[in-house]
Amino acid sequence: MTITAGDPQPLGASYDGKGVNFTLFSQHAGRVELCLFDEQGVEQRADLPGRSGDIWHGYVPALKPGQRYGYRVHGPWAPQQGHRFNPAKLLVDPCARAVEGDIPDDPLFQGGESAPDPHDNAAIAPKSVVVAEDFDWQGDVAPATPWGRTVIYEAHVRGLTQRHPEIPEKLRGTYAALGHPVMVDYLRRLGITAIELLPIAHFASEPRLLQMGLSNYWGYNPFALWAVDPRYASGQPGVTPLQEFQQAVKNLHAAGIEVLLDVVFNHTAELDEIGPTVSMRGIDNASYYWLDEQGGYQNWTGCGNTLNIHHPQVMAWTLEALRYWVRVCHVDGFRFDLAPVLGRTPDYRRDAPLFEAIRACPMLSQVKLIAEPWDIGPDGYQVGRFPPPFAEWNDQFRDTARRYWLHGGLSNGEFARRFAASSDLYQHDDRPPHATINLITAHDGFTLWDVVSFERKHNEANGEDNRDGHGDNYSHNHGKEGLNVSHDVIERRRRSVRALLTTLLLSQGTPMLLAGDERGHTQRGNNNAYCQDNALSWLDWQADERGLVGFTAALIALRQRIPALIANRWWQEGDGNVQWLNNRGLPLQYDEWTEGVHRLQILLSGHWLITINATDTVNDIVLPDGEWRALPPFAGDDNPILLTVWHGPAHGVCVFQKQS
Repeated sequence: MTITAGDPQPLGASYDGKGVNFTLFSQHAGRVELCLFDEQGVEQRADLPGRSGDIWHGYVPALKPGQRYGYRVHGPWAPQQGHRFNPAKLLVDPCARAVEGDIPDDPLFQGGESAPDPHDNAAIAPKSVVVAEDFDWQGDVAPATPWGRTVIYEAHVRGLTQRHPEIPEKLRGTYAALGHPVMVDYLRRLGITAIELLPIAHFASEPRLLQMGLSNYWGYNPFALWAVDPRYASGQPGVTPLQEFQQAVKNLHAAGIEVLLDVVFNHTAELDEIGPTVSMRGIDNASYYWLDEQGGYQNWTGCGNTLNIHHPQVMAWTLEALRYWVRVCHVDGFRFDLAPVLGRTPDYRRDAPLFEAIRACPMLSQVKLIAEPWDIGPDGYQVGRFPPPFAEWNDQFRDTARRYWLHGGLSNGEFARRFAASSDLYQHDDRPPHATINLITAHDGFTLWDVVSFERKHNEANGEDNRDGHGDNYSHNHGKEGLNVSHDVIERRRRSVRALLTTLLLSQGTPMLLAGDERGHTQRGNNNAYCQDNALSWLDWQADERGLVGFTAALIALRQRIPALIANRWWQEGDGNVQWLNNRGLPLQYDEWTEGVHRLQILLSGHWLITINATDTVNDIVLPDGEWRALPPFAGDDNPILLTVWHGPAHGVCVFQKQS
């Protein structure tokens, strides 16, 4: 192998048309070997001859995209000081744009305990792959949907498309299916403006799951955060997984739909001290991870380790990874899993260096950024405390909506506070209403139909004796546990589902809909289906719970017509955006704000009226002055009708438009 010093930039393996430049960060290594593999798996090694600060680098002429490679990194074995170098283990480039192979449950991936394990694992280790960045975007333009008009749809690439009967069978469950005209048209007709994908960066299944015959389905166990995972590729000849994903993004953009990625920059698949050594642990453990004074891992994620984004080079790696996804894949934003880790120094800080760097970046500051604002570290609950331009998942909206409609334990005032974009949490530091990502459900927890069908979680299939998953879900089975119930129970569940969807899609802030909730998707009470890569999690496209798709689409279309919801400005008293009325059509009095009688009317922009009866009794509700028409899908067969009094069913909601 011929190798020269090359350049310290850009990060990773970069093809220039004549050869490949390799770079690797390691602050504490004493030597770095580049390992190249041919089609037969024969390995060639050469030391990276260049070093600029803590960046090791080298250039190999004549190499081309498709070249498989890895690293062996030499340095001290001193776990109590945080060093776990072991050149017997082939390591994945943290900046790899593609990876071939996965991490099996094999002792060859153990780095060692009292001494480094001497057994070589190259024969079964995943290999990094050189890629070309030559996709023809043909003038692709990002939709750049304003936040005020954004409606997010959280979905899993496989789960969304695996059972779709109108998508060719060989494409189901893949990036090609995601970008298929059938799928794109469905999202467009539903009214979705942004699809948020569960992780697609290359991830592994935990050894514990493999030992039980299960696999990681959600993807929150990454080890190559720049690489498109090939498990969702269709294998079409001549098309790489990266190209297939790029084409899906291109197709979605052509329909005006943004693509957001759920990314995991808080931990890796190397897990705890006895987890597999596959990349960062063997490259520079003491730099990449937060360690305690004994060299053990700070487990602020619940996954065994925590990435140290506060380290300057790890922060630079994170920023470049995000830019890569935007620049090369044209993604429109990110949802950050366990996002307080990004701001740990180690205490969480709203002015943490990474946040400041994102705000200063011309590229990253312009895409949509969403934080999951909690981890399990010290002071880990940070809802409402992320800096602009971040929006945040709002679990308080979720819990309030469920408790108001399903348990009746909250006041009208508490409900209104969440309906009005949670100003107590977000109206500071010039944060607009879109900062609250309103959700009723997400991948983590019950589906919407299960929220109204199960009092308790039923996670026995996960192999943990039902110990996993949240136990406090604010769910309500309406009288009987499970799916096999009477017609009366089903009807009451349907009313609750429609009330919750109306609350979600007609409230101020940014709504996020879980894929399948618009179809009545059920996971049969499993509220932690992270390891269920099967029909339990995959959407059943034959089902549409009594026109629920049309109901949801109508709500989204209505949302886009109401100025108070799309203006993305805080509601002020007397500005005409909102009036809070009682069941007699008069302004709510003090005791009606604070009492637990859940009858309420919300007048938006002077022309759209939401009537709420969250009690167990039928009530007549007097509408405000004027003539009102019940809107589809609320009006039923009598539409259009002009009303002054609405005979509201128990536990129901209706929406009216004022007639000119």
